[in-house]
Amino acid sequence: MKKLFFLLVSCLLFGQNINAQFKENPILNLENEDEPLLNWGYFLGFNRYDFQFEYRDFTDDILVDQSLGFNVGLIGELRLNQFMDLRLEPGLLYNTRTLNFPGFTGEDDIKRNTVRDVKSTYINFPLLLKVSTKRFGNWKPFIIGGGSASLNLGSNETSLDDNSAGTFRMKKWVYNYELGFGIDFYLEYFKFTPSIRGVFAITDELVRDIEPNSPWTGNLDAMRTRGIFINFTFE
Repeated sequence: MKKLFFLLVSCLLFGQNINAQFKENPILNLENEDEPLLNWGYFLGFNRYDFQFEYRDFTDDILVDQSLGFNVGLIGELRLNQFMDLRLEPGLLYNTRTLNFPGFTGEDDIKRNTVRDVKSTYINFPLLLKVSTKRFGNWKPFIIGGGSASLNLGSNETSLDDNSAGTFRMKKWVYNYELGFGIDFYLEYFKFTPSIRGVFAITDELVRDIEPNSPWTGNLDAMRTRGIFINFTFE
């Protein structure tokens, strides 16, 4: 109860601080925050990953059970001008997706073959362009976008086992484009930024089974990650 009370009080105080930033003539916080050529920070957040499948022949869809994952990382920002910044945001992203394959019948087949858990730990290297509006008091909206390369530490790409032995394999490297938006809030001691970003793989991630007519990968032409990030940045 004490922890819950402390959390509620903190949220109320923080909410009042954020609300104060939208007043017509607020006291300006961190007036010179955007002046340095280089800026640093870190982010924490959540992610939700999905897959987009492309099939060779019409079939029942592979169903994806999504789960909530987490993000953590660092920020390096290069100021280009008053409205544009170049950002490098290396981070660690963790998520689990469960794939449910169609076409299997019988209780033993369903238990052994239908479900594959895909646990992914990505080290993500995005290079992004942040385009902001002018600052309104203590807040400033922006859009952000760019490309990224992700190293999947749980890919199983080099495993000799495939789905026939219960191992679902993905490629180690995947290349994406990212698009999002957010708002910078200039608080008394730091800049706080909530943002939402979509991540879209442009390369096929699937490592196919040895058997060309595999019931798991034989009908798949491509498999690409789709995801959404909700990040909270502190600078």
